[in-house]
Amino acid sequence: MKKYKFAIRGNQYEVDIIKIENNQAEIEVNGTPYQIDIQTEVKIAKTPVLTRSKVFPTGESDKIKTSKPEEKKGAGSIKAPLPGVILEVKVKVGDEVKFGDVLMVMEAMKMENSIRADKAGKIVDIKVNVGDSVLEGNVLVEIGS
Repeated sequence: MKKYKFAIRGNQYEVDIIKIENNQAEIEVNGTPYQIDIQTEVKIAKTPVLTRSKVFPTGESDKIKTSKPEEKKGAGSIKAPLPGVILEVKVKVGDEVKFGDVLMVMEAMKMENSIRADKAGKIVDIKVNVGDSVLEGNVLVEIGS
């Protein structure tokens, strides 16, 4: 049993909750017993839902296709998956890379993220330097066949 004290427009009320079953409750207000029905409201969540657009590392969003990792896919570019700062560049122009090789390390959201090659090929151009700040979708490296 729970006891509450209320003041409504200057009037004092002592409420004892005797028992609650399903949607009915037995209460006593200033010594007078009452049977009451409990009605509940459906609460709508006020937290916004975060939706993020899909980022395609090669810029070929309309031509998504699967292929074997060993296949050469032609020229393409590696883009930043999220905003951050370049900490380390592990390749140089002219290097041959395989699918999955680490090209650079960038710090984003206080974490180090490895940027990997999504295709095999030769590094044609490196668009960033150590210490550069990049935004999501900025081109970091271009890979040719």
